Amino acid sequence: MKLHEFKWSRFWAMVGKEFIQMRRDRVTFAMMIGIPMIQLILFGYAINSDPKHLPTAVYAADNSVFSRTLVWALRNSSYFDIVREPRNEAEIQTLLAQGTVQFAVQIPVDFSRKLLRGEHPDLLLEADATDPSAVGFAISAINLLTTDVLNRDLTGPLAKLRASLAPFHLVTQQHYNPENITQYNIVPGLMGVMLTMTMVMITALAITRERERGTMENLLSTPVHPGEVIVGKIIPYITVGYIQVFLILLAAKFLFNVPIVGSVPLLLGLVLLFIVANLAVGITFSTVAKNQLQAVQMAFFFFLPSLLLSGYMFPFRGMPNWAQDVGEVLPLTHFLRVVRGILLKGNGLSEIAPDLWPIALFAGIMVTLGITRYRRTLD
Repeated sequence: MKLHEFKWSRFWAMVGKEFIQMRRDRVTFAMMIGIPMIQLILFGYAINSDPKHLPTAVYAADNSVFSRTLVWALRNSSYFDIVREPRNEAEIQTLLAQGTVQFAVQIPVDFSRKLLRGEHPDLLLEADATDPSAVGFAISAINLLTTDVLNRDLTGPLAKLRASLAPFHLVTQQHYNPENITQYNIVPGLMGVMLTMTMVMITALAITRERERGTMENLLSTPVHPGEVIVGKIIPYITVGYIQVFLILLAAKFLFNVPIVGSVPLLLGLVLLFIVANLAVGITFSTVAKNQLQAVQMAFFFFLPSLLLSGYMFPFRGMPNWAQDVGEVLPLTHFLRVVRGILLKGNGLSEIAPDLWPIALFAGIMVTLGITRYRRTLD
């Protein structure tokens, strides 16, 4: 076959044709512009591996000038925001288990008396170390702070208490992951990431594939209710989702030695809510997309912010407030807290309830939207 020689007229005609095609395929064009912009904004502004202003609880049983100086120093270190003043040890443990605070500082009742006697009293710092990267810099900061934090108060006859070392002992307890093992944080979170990626993408292709293959007409000609179609399509994928969950739990236990402290049946029951939320997103995308390529693009457009803003890859509290607000809308953010809370902390239903209703609300909205959009495709 004889090849035609290259002509600029035909070349520019092909270029023009591709631009016209790009203009018609607005979803793909929006993805080509939108995804790089999202990455630029998130990596440039939202991602921070050195989180500050971490919520902290202070239980000061010793109401002395030294205690007030310590609290003042914590406030001014930029790493700690004192948001709670618990009344007892049990309340501290509840706040840490729920994730309400990242740190808890306990100043014992005899702190000032022992300090003045030169007995080096203990100052207890407790940390929620389920995410080791979220607490490392803050603990280093308070270790540096202890050497000179009380020098302003140790004057006159008390100046002899000044030394190169702190006049008290800082005792640090990192709960739930005392050895700072990264797998304890990553592997449970991987359950939510895998479910988000696979459930959204698989179901996003469901209706779109039938439309491209021409089998959608068969459904349109039957008296099947839109809800029956959607529920019928997602049930098999729920089974697939549970298979993924079992595989990750087995790997966590036998390959990575992740401690499973809480109730596995409770986790399996709550996983269903998260799977339904993601399947509803995929179904909604499939009713909007014109082809499978657009469906995959929409799925990736949802998955990227979920991965970056949920707290899986980077500390959630290290992000600016606007990024945290966006992350709170995403079901993966709340599911990560649920799965880590159950597996690592042994949380029950009461501790994880604040993160369940956002997932349920999201799932309800997306299911309603998916059914509504499917009815419109029938028209």
